[in-house]
Amino acid sequence: MRAITVRDRDAGPAGLSLEEIPHPHAAENDVVVRVHAAGFTPGELDWPGTWTDRAGRDRTPSVPGHELSGTVAELGYGTTGLSIGQRVFGLADWTRDGTLAEYTAVEARNLAPLPADIDHTVAAALPISGLTAWQALFDHGRLTTGQTVIVHGAAGGVGSIAVQLARGAGARVVGTGRAADRDRVLALGADAFLDLEHGEAENAGQADVVFDVIGGEVLARSAALVRPGGTLVTIAAPPEVRPEGGRAVFFVVEPDRARLADLAERVRDGRLRPLVGAVRPLAEAPAAFAPGRRTPGRTIIQVRPN
Repeated sequence: MRAITVRDRDAGPAGLSLEEIPHPHAAENDVVVRVHAAGFTPGELDWPGTWTDRAGRDRTPSVPGHELSGTVAELGYGTTGLSIGQRVFGLADWTRDGTLAEYTAVEARNLAPLPADIDHTVAAALPISGLTAWQALFDHGRLTTGQTVIVHGAAGGVGSIAVQLARGAGARVVGTGRAADRDRVLALGADAFLDLEHGEAENAGQADVVFDVIGGEVLARSAALVRPGGTLVTIAAPPEVRPEGGRAVFFVVEPDRARLADLAERVRDGRLRPLVGAVRPLAEAPAAFAPGRRTPGRTIIQVRPN
């Protein structure tokens, strides 16, 4: 099968190439998915799991990408709950070959059924962004109706979904980002927008939950934006500054079949809209990793026609 592979840790996106590799094997409780569309995170070439397996052994050449939408092609021994030909979407394991390939082996528990009226390119933009946003706001941030949340990077893949979920939960939402993102973030349902490039976030006041996806100086300044008893949640790095009288949480997203199914229903009834930007063929995936690329919405790789 065709897949995007990477062999050299130091080469960056220039080390990505399209080549023929063996068809994946369906291990116990696995599913082999015939991939229609895949999502990726540009920074994953820096993740340890891209280069080593769970035992720390080198596993190159590796296939990047961890989000997918497609159909079930094979079932491993003991796999239940899914059937051949079924439409599914979800997450690939961090330390196994990923989704920028024509076929991918995935643990069955990491996949959810995909309704027929959701396009594969939309579904591929949902797993990491949707689960990350939900877990940040509600599992770790404990956001409830009537509270205020500040979402840093509100126009990005994760941030845009966080804005919509928080708004749907009855929270007051303040989004931050670049000035060019203002109209997009407000259209998603944010009550206010603050321009990070011009220091507007310094006057944001305090919130019950601050969700950061940016890191660096933005994360360092975020502790002061959390009111006593509130929570700073980030996926960028463990916070060095903790909120006074509050909590600080750094986490990595976890698969959740039931929540994926719930997110899909929200997409179906119009309560949630993943922002899909460019849709590119598999052969163009290496170029999509190039640093400095900034396009509205997620870039999705269309592996085969829907």
